[in-house]
Order: sequence, then structure tokens, then C-alpha cells
Amino acid sequence: MRSTMTQHRSAPRRLLVALATALLLGLSAAPGLAPPAAAAGGSFVDNLDSHNTGRWNKADGWSNGGMFNAGWRADHVWHSGGVMGLNLNNTPCPGGCSGKPYASGEYRTNELYSYGRFETRMKAASGSGIVTSFFTYTGPSDGQPWDEIDVEILGKNTWQMQTNYFTNGVGGHEAVINLGFDAAAGYHDYAIEWWRGGTINWFVDGRLVHQENGSRGPLPTRPQRIMMNLWPGTGVDSWLGPFNYSGQRTATYDWVRYTQY
Repeated sequence: MRSTMTQHRSAPRRLLVALATALLLGLSAAPGLAPPAAAAGGSFVDNLDSHNTGRWNKADGWSNGGMFNAGWRADHVWHSGGVMGLNLNNTPCPGGCSGKPYASGEYRTNELYSYGRFETRMKAASGSGIVTSFFTYTGPSDGQPWDEIDVEILGKNTWQMQTNYFTNGVGGHEAVINLGFDAAAGYHDYAIEWWRGGTINWFVDGRLVHQENGSRGPLPTRPQRIMMNLWPGTGVDSWLGPFNYSGQRTATYDWVRYTQY
């Protein structure tokens, strides 16, 4: 997600960007022909009471570029009161946030994880132009093509959740789910259930809300990192709405759990 990590993208124009990225990296071969790489990570539960350096890494000193209008600062990821938080504000970043005007936090696992159930309990940030995320990702920095599975809360309407997935750099599988509650008003449980060669299921508070079975394109096969970030968009007002900074925004996460299948 910097020069060594392909950008995480979620927008109607993402497909063209993903295809261009895939071609640039020479990853235009049909997905699913190579066996998945071995994953090192096993099942765990992390209550996020403190920063476990053996499991997690805080992004620091760069920007994902493109539609991301913030750079990452490690001190914008914090642990207090039994939760982990991500702050978005206009504090300068080391090296100037790669020219971005805002700073925020990104948290990701050191290990890659294969098929299983990925869960978190989180409270999203609200406000036009921002995204609160919980997702899985791998890419060239891991010696693999770009695979990804997303849960995203768009701050312009926190009564909805957007899902998506990428396989071999090809996305464009968005779905918008009406939650029936305000995701920024309290904590709720969000889960991705990724089955080997079968389906991806998304759950909210234990309720199945969406399923992908490969009918819209091959599903991911490669082990991925578990990631969370909070970011403001630029140039994607038609998707996220315009971002106008009016003070710090914060997303918080109570716990993360992975169950290996």
C-alpha cells in the first residue's frame, strides 16, 4: 500500500485502475491457475487492548496515493480503554505525508491468513468523503497478485455497508447493504467468511447479509493480511461525497478474530 504495496481501491472507476495495475505488473494471466501460497497465520483472537508487535504493524510515513488524500502516521493508531482507534486529522506527517494534506492510521497483520472467518467489532467514523474499513489484502509486496475482500462504511451514509472483492487485480464486484442501524453510533460485529473454492459470505451482527459465489468473476485464492484503515478521498466525490475537513474523525475497533477453516 505504498511503493511496495498496491493501492487499496473501492470506487466505480476501480475496475479500470485495477486492470491497468494488473497489466503493468504483468499479471494478466487467468486467475486461479496457480495453487494458493501457504499462509503462516493460524486462528487468533485479539482484544486490541494494546499493540501486539508480533501480530500487527502500524503504517508510518507514506501515502497509498491516488484517491487516498492522507498519509499514514503510526501515532494515529492508538490503544486505550480496551479499543484500538484510528484518527484522521490535519497533523503533518513525517516527510510531509507524501504531499497529502491529512494524516490518518492504518493497521495490518504481519502474517497472511488463508480461508476462514475474519471478524471485528467496530464503530465507524461519519462524514462525507471518508471511508472506515475492515478488509483482507495481498499483492506484489507479498510476492503475490492483488487479492482483496472488503467491508467498507462510507461516512456519507453510515446506515449502509459496501462489500467488494478483487481477484488478480480485478474488482468491480461492489454491493451496498442497508444495515438498519447507524454504524457510527455504536459498535457492531462485521464478518467475512471465505470458503476454499466456494463462496464469500458477509455477516453483520451474526446475520448473513451478502454472498458472492464467483458468478460475477473468480473469487480470491491467495492468503491475505488483515487490515483496517480510515481515509479521506480525493477526486471521487461521486462515490464518497466531497470531503471538507472540520476537525478530527475517529474510527474504533473493539476486537479482531480470525478462525482458520
